[in-house]
Amino acid sequence: MHADKTKVVRLLKTVQGQVQGLINMVEDNRYCIDISTQILASQSILRKVNYEILKGHFEHCIRETMVSGDEVSKNEKIEELVGILDKILQK
Repeated sequence: MHADKTKVVRLLKTVQGQVQGLINMVEDNRYCIDISTQILASQSILRKVNYEILKGHFEHCIRETMVSGDEVSKNEKIEELVGILDKILQK
């Protein structure tokens, strides 16, 4: 992984705390909108984590492959990127 590991771990630990808070909220029968708002906040942080990881992948792995001249590897990386875009865009 070529992302800023410190930043990624910090964000993931934040989400970890939020998920524990969500569990507590559900167990305490908290208001539905409050729970939903907390879920959205957690999802937002996970999107940031995914962005940081993919950014590192683009800046290192993809760039390295594209300058390598290896057409098979280039095609594999393009297929890999299309696959992750499909998942992100929920196609």
